Amino acid sequence: MRKLLLSLLFALVLVLAIGFPAGAQTDPPEFIFPRDLHIAYQRVDVSIDNQVATTRIDQLFVNDNDFMMEGTYLFPLPEGAAVTELTMWVDGVPIEAKVLGAEEARNIYDTIVRQMRDPALLEYVGTSAIQANVFPIPANAERRIEIEYTQVLPAENGLIHYLYPQSTDLYTNLPLDSQSIRVEIASRDEIRTVYSPSHAVAIDRPDAFHAVAGYEAQNVQPDRDFELFYSVTADDIGLNLLTFKEPGEDGFFLLLVAPTVEVDPDEVIAKDVLLVIDTSGSMHGEKLAQAQEAARFVVDNLNPQDQFNIISFSTGTRNFAPELVPASEPGDTDSFINSLEAIGGTNISQALLEAYNQMEDDRPATIIFLTDGLPTEGIVDTPLLLNTFEQSAPDNARLFAFGVGYDVDTFLLDSLAENHRGTTTYVRPEQDISEVVSSFYAKVSTPVLANISLDFGDIVVEQLYPPELPDLFAGTQLVLTGRYREGGPATITLRGEVNGQEETFAYEDNTFRTSGGDDFIPRLWATRAIGHLLTQIRLHGENTELVQSVVNLSIRYGIITPYTSYLIEEDDIFSEIGRRTITEEAEAEFAFPRLFSGEDAVEEAAAERNLSAAEAPIEVTRVVIETVEMEVQADGEPAGVQEAVQQVGSKTFVWRNGVWMDTAYDADTMTPEEVGFATDTYFDLLTAAPELGQYLAIGEQVLVVYRDVAYQIVTGEGDREVTLPVISNSDDDPANPSNSGASAETDNKLSTGTCTAAMIFPLFLGVLAAGFGLRLRRKKGD
Repeated sequence: MRKLLLSLLFALVLVLAIGFPAGAQTDPPEFIFPRDLHIAYQRVDVSIDNQVATTRIDQLFVNDNDFMMEGTYLFPLPEGAAVTELTMWVDGVPIEAKVLGAEEARNIYDTIVRQMRDPALLEYVGTSAIQANVFPIPANAERRIEIEYTQVLPAENGLIHYLYPQSTDLYTNLPLDSQSIRVEIASRDEIRTVYSPSHAVAIDRPDAFHAVAGYEAQNVQPDRDFELFYSVTADDIGLNLLTFKEPGEDGFFLLLVAPTVEVDPDEVIAKDVLLVIDTSGSMHGEKLAQAQEAARFVVDNLNPQDQFNIISFSTGTRNFAPELVPASEPGDTDSFINSLEAIGGTNISQALLEAYNQMEDDRPATIIFLTDGLPTEGIVDTPLLLNTFEQSAPDNARLFAFGVGYDVDTFLLDSLAENHRGTTTYVRPEQDISEVVSSFYAKVSTPVLANISLDFGDIVVEQLYPPELPDLFAGTQLVLTGRYREGGPATITLRGEVNGQEETFAYEDNTFRTSGGDDFIPRLWATRAIGHLLTQIRLHGENTELVQSVVNLSIRYGIITPYTSYLIEEDDIFSEIGRRTITEEAEAEFAFPRLFSGEDAVEEAAAERNLSAAEAPIEVTRVVIETVEMEVQADGEPAGVQEAVQQVGSKTFVWRNGVWMDTAYDADTMTPEEVGFATDTYFDLLTAAPELGQYLAIGEQVLVVYRDVAYQIVTGEGDREVTLPVISNSDDDPANPSNSGASAETDNKLSTGTCTAAMIFPLFLGVLAAGFGLRLRRKKGD
């Protein structure tokens, strides 16, 4: 089930109290989607102290309508919520709530779905709910709500998980004017991994026992819950595993490996650092000044046991010293750096060969190679350059290339980095070279484990990304994704070298799931796989097998690439013949000679790098197209725009001829079983497989593949017989125990103001997080 239905689970539904005159004949209420109700700001401050999280929310709701809104709310409850304390105030007034059991809530959900013909509530099938009265929202008025609640965070495989539910996507398309989320973590044990699969967060690690994660955005559509994982351990290097598996298919895993932030100086790996800086004529002015500033930062942040040298190159080379210099006795580096001037051509081959000749075989060596142009001196033929370096460079070389501007050879830089276990960073003209290089070096200045490898025991793993494991550095983390065949327990062994001595770390009690898990992992794996494949195609040429792999992954996981714009436009993506045709067309379109220099080449290379190194899956939920036949909303108004791609859980759906089609559907081998929307059979299917609710919630007409059976929801149809899925006991994963069913306490009425009751607050949080994602009706007569 989709993370126990936590994603979007807290979206709120408002059933309005209808102000009909006494004795009047009443029809079922009409509902509208108030697209102009929005949140002016949302500020979330979270403090986590030894796995107990306190969340403080400050939100300002704005009713831009010219009528009042009031009513009764139903808040779907998540399974397994464990809230220890709650305080909720609406303009200084507490809220009183009543808990509905799962069966009673399900009856209300079903009734609304049948009457309103809106399946959005199906996301919450199988959960309890809270019913609460709220005060009216006056016309053209604001309402500020402040909430504070405390909860004990769950942990799995050593990873502590915090979730802030915030999706408004089902109920409003208005973005938040501004949003900020700040999470402060304090722990008695050392913090290792800090990871968000949902948002691009900035992470600050002031010391080993504290961490801060921050996110801020303007005009943001909060269509994903905010999630944060972190781990604590006394081990020098922490290792944590997350997995996901659908029955009958290979699983996906995410491995997080994080060394300590603070390292004993005796445990830091001694390394050689060679700064190779382009000082050709094109570097004149601000570029050279920034490169000089970067060089000063690197030299000033060397470890005492390191050695270094600075090599400038133009038509020839000029060295700070004839050989490597101890960092403890650097000499007058400032005078040398200040004396650099931009003049002459670009002799890349001589500069890199000089760097290779100075390396010592028994120490890790880091080459920071910075250039802004193509080779014009020495060896200028790129294949010959690469071949020369391949034969000359020692195995311990790690080359990190920085391409400055758009006149660089992306093929050369990316090939050098790929061949020598490094990375390429492209510095655009508007960026500061010194800031980019300094930020990079701060992350890699303290290596703690070199030449690493992993052993997964009896678990068969494959298709790992990155394919080559990088060295580990203090304060950073390795993010590794891959596939596995069969689930089960595993001891994972990490090996590497510390100053020439082999070190081994064994991590027991890891479990690869046999079913279920964290459904963001497949798309993260696919994101990285596509980035790697695109880079291989660019560097090594078109290959039918590689292009076909990109096409298949793009369709299945909804990731747009240069080859797959057809994901939105092409109809025939559900058959083998159709995909083969698309592959052939893509190969023909991209068969022209590739450009390896210029703005387009740099942007393409950088985009591929972002995919292959992604730490969160690429989302395309906002891809839209103009509809030919205008959709009609619940209030009778035409929608005018229809999303073309939606991602739900681990699945991707595309809009085809009025139906949301699961991209896992295979037209060659599957015959859909039709199910009438909102019929008894429809709800029987949901009862048999409640996890289908998140997929059926996206519309009245959906084709979804579940356990190798295609179910197509159709409108205007009566009941018909279908094959209901049978969930066997073997599908119950011991790593994912069921939390179904509320405690006996949920039958009690909740008090106002500050409460201490299990499973109450997440619902109220959903009220706010959903951005008043309301189903509202005007008061009669307004």
